[in-house]
This record gives sequence, C-alpha cells and structure tokens, in this order.
Amino acid sequence: MTPKITGLRVRAAVVPRPRPLIFHTAKFTKSPLLLLDLETDAGVTGRAYLFCYHDEAVAPLVAMTRNMEPLLVGMDLEPLAINRKIWSSFRYLGMQGIAAMVLSVIDMAAWDALACSAGLPLARLLGGTAKPLATYDSTGLGGPDSVAREARELADAGFATIKIKLGYPTADDDLAVIRAIGAEVPGMKLMVDYNMRLSNIEAAARMAALEPEGLLWVEEPLDSGDLDGHAALARDFRTPIQMGENWWNVQDMARAVKAQATDCVMIDIGRIGGVTGWLQCAALAEAHGVPLSSHFFPEISAQMMSVTPTAHWLEFLEWASPILTEPVSAANGILEPSTRPGSGVEWDEAAVARYEIKL
Repeated sequence: MTPKITGLRVRAAVVPRPRPLIFHTAKFTKSPLLLLDLETDAGVTGRAYLFCYHDEAVAPLVAMTRNMEPLLVGMDLEPLAINRKIWSSFRYLGMQGIAAMVLSVIDMAAWDALACSAGLPLARLLGGTAKPLATYDSTGLGGPDSVAREARELADAGFATIKIKLGYPTADDDLAVIRAIGAEVPGMKLMVDYNMRLSNIEAAARMAALEPEGLLWVEEPLDSGDLDGHAALARDFRTPIQMGENWWNVQDMARAVKAQATDCVMIDIGRIGGVTGWLQCAALAEAHGVPLSSHFFPEISAQMMSVTPTAHWLEFLEWASPILTEPVSAANGILEPSTRPGSGVEWDEAAVARYEIKL
C-alpha cells in the first residue's frame, strides 16, 4: 500500500560554515537553512533542506512551506503528483522565487521518503546506481593573496579543480587573482563565476582578457535573464559560457538552450523544482547534448548526477554538513554518493537542536 502524507515538520537553523565564502553582496560565515521532515503514515520520513541565502528569507520560506501542509496531508506519497499539485496551486502567483523553492524542498523530501520506503538509494530508485563524480570546491572574493591561500588549502585537501569568483574593479585585477593561484598551485584547473556583475561591454572585454587562461568556463558574466547577451559571448569566444543556477524551472532552461545562450548548464535542485525538475532538465540536456553540472546541495545532487546522462561537474559546498549524520566528502576531487536508502540527508538531531532558531 502506498504511504500517505500525514504532516510537514518545518524548522530553521543557522549553521556555521567550515570556511567563510565572500560574495559581491555578502560574506557567508554561516548557513541560514530551512529543514523539512515530510511525515507519512508508514512511519517513513522524507528529509530535505534549503539554503535560504539571506537571514531575512528564512521566515517567509518557513511560513510558506508550513502553509502547504493542508494541501498535502492525505495525499499518496507520489512525488510527481505532489509536484504537480503544488505547481498548480502556485500557477497565478508564478513559479519563481520563494514559491519555486518551497516546491523544490517538498519535492526533494517526497522523493527521499519514497526511496527510504523502498529501501533504496535515490539514484537506484530512479533506475541508476551511485557513481564516483568529479567535483570541485569554490572560493569567494578576497584578492590575490587570500584566494591563492584558499586554493592551496583546497589543493592540499585533494582538489585539482576549483571555482573562483571574479568581478574585481578591473580586468587586470581579475587576471592577478588567476595568476596568483597559478603561482601558488601550478596546474590548478579553474572555473570562474561573475555572479551577473558585468555590463555587456565589460563582459566582452573581460572574456577577451581571460581567453588565453584556459578556463573550464565563465559563469553568468551578465544578468541571468540576458539570453541575447550570453549568446553573443558564447558565439564570440572559445571559453565556454555557463548558466543555470538562477533558473526556476525547465522552461527557463529551454529558453536559454533555444537561444544558444550557454555552452553548458548548471542547475540548483533547491530552485529548479527538486528531483522532478532536475529530471526534466536532465532529459532536455541529453536531447541537446549539453553538459550538466550541479549547484549546491552535494548530498542529493550526487544522487541526481549519477542518473544524469550528460553529468559534468558536481559542486562541493558544505552548507549543511554540521547537522547531518553522514555528510558527503570528496577525496582527491572525487565524491562517492551515499549508498544508504534515500537521498543521503539525515539529521543529527543534537546538532539541529544546537543551531535551530525558533520561528
């Protein structure tokens, strides 16, 4: 008999990060998280979390997720039907922002519960098997000396590939960071991320300056909505353009692929519609022969990358590790997905109690 949903337990926690991560607009020394337990009448609980980006976003995300409980209680544990019901309920609000994130976390928890009820890792439930995955870690801003030190630390931890944030005042400043890493860790492979900081003119100038550096990709130099601008960069330069972490659904990806705005794609399972949305994007990526990488959420992303035909790189960023019983780890740049039932997310309740905030 198919389990039925009996309730949603929604909590919030602010968890310390192992290393500060400096963005253009914020310095993350802690991770504001939403924690979801999707409970069923079979005694099986599905778990998932969201990285909320801003402290101010935690309360509305928690409130809206809790508000989904009356809609879902009594439903069969059928993730595709659950996803469609939530999507339909948000149709006039629009499936972006908080609405998309709420859909995503509930979808992730539903799939986790289904995999746990079957006694299978999520990748196995989806018809595949857990595979070793090429992974990279990321650094923030901070200037040449700081970023070079981080690169050395990551190299010592076994990473041969890292992603760095650029968007310093000048192209020469960007190049100084790249070259400082090359001097500190010769042979380190790099992706770079501009986090949508550049104008079209400046993006073209910096792409030209970066062209000789042999970068694996340049990520979102322009606003994520500027498909024409990204398409021009993809057409005019050899260095691949990467987009996708800011897409809210497969329709966003379809528009970017149609516009030839990106050479490869990176999706965030906490925004794209959870497991269901990921599967839609993976099918689209396979149809167009586009390499697909993950953004954040290494535990469940590892399960999904294992069943993605065009799987490329897994991003290793430990937002939730301090509150998980078995956080994933990467050895020599390779991540082995969890092989226990579910998505790999299970709370260390003592740690959750230590970091929980009451809302």
